[in-house]
Amino acid sequence: MLIRIGAILLLLLAGVLPPATAATFETRARQAFVIDLSTNSILLNKNADSRMPPASMSKLMTAYLIFERMKSGALKLDDRFTVSRKAWAKGGSKMFLLQGQRVRLESLIRGIVIQSGNDACIVIAEGLAGSEEAFAEIMNAKAKELGLNDSHFTNATGWPHPDHYMTARDLATLAQRIIEDFPEYYHYYSQKSFRFNKINQKNRNPILGEVEGADGLKTGYTDASGYGLVGSATRGGRRLIMVINGLETARARSVEAERMMNWAFDAFETYKLLRAGETVETAELWLGQAETAALVVNQDVTVTLPRASRSNLKVSVSYSGPVPAPVYKGEELGRLIVTAPGVDPIERPLYVGETVERKGPFGRVIETLGALISGAWR
Repeated sequence: MLIRIGAILLLLLAGVLPPATAATFETRARQAFVIDLSTNSILLNKNADSRMPPASMSKLMTAYLIFERMKSGALKLDDRFTVSRKAWAKGGSKMFLLQGQRVRLESLIRGIVIQSGNDACIVIAEGLAGSEEAFAEIMNAKAKELGLNDSHFTNATGWPHPDHYMTARDLATLAQRIIEDFPEYYHYYSQKSFRFNKINQKNRNPILGEVEGADGLKTGYTDASGYGLVGSATRGGRRLIMVINGLETARARSVEAERMMNWAFDAFETYKLLRAGETVETAELWLGQAETAALVVNQDVTVTLPRASRSNLKVSVSYSGPVPAPVYKGEELGRLIVTAPGVDPIERPLYVGETVERKGPFGRVIETLGALISGAWR
């Protein structure tokens, strides 16, 4: 049995939704992915599952492993690591460590997050695993644990290697885990500069200070990858994560990142349709002490939709009925289905609101006879 209640909810929403805007976005990035973490809704997907060189964006995994050890107590900010010749000599972006120097962990974190220091990553890798190669194996094990199914690491820096790759979706997942697993350390990503060994370097993240609510995360560039960014921002209780890669210049990355993030906030809105415990529909019962049972949601139903789709929003309830009694409070009995143009259907479970016991023998006989007489059974 399918019971449609879309019209009811549309009437409730009609007076409160903002004017419609387009929810399409053309980007020059080879890969692009935007997700709204408030509802885990994907707002943009362009080649998000294609493997790509992540360049320094893969340093997010190096940082994740540091934060994980800090949270467990295995590492402390005052711990010191020695700079090897390999770390000192590494090319590319660096925090300009000196060979033999003993460096506090907090400085190395800032060097990785703010200055994108390849030298700092190697110091950490060698200090925690003995070698960069051994550290890469730890990165791969953690990637598997986190569900990064299309990522493989050969080094701690993102240095080009044919077997070092990630996807835009995996980068977004990793960024989400950093934000949610380590809120006490996430503030490093919003710092705009860091001075070390008398050298001051600015954070390369182009959306910091330029996009409202931006507070992270990491840029990347190699000849093979092009210019990329994993960015995040919050507005009005919503947090978005954006991944772009494959742009031709740093300027193009800055323009595209700002344009894409503002579009994602402006073109979509999050709507609370139902509150936890609210009755959505009543399910017809068979042989129950009551004729119906309330179907409720056990948590708020909040969806992120294109503003332009609001007039075509449809909400329905699906369940197989009449349902044989007894039914018990908290038992899953149906599905709430939300559909709108341009988005995949959104489904949420519905639960029995109150227990309804089965009728006694006499009541069951009476109801069965009544069904026979009325022609309900044919």
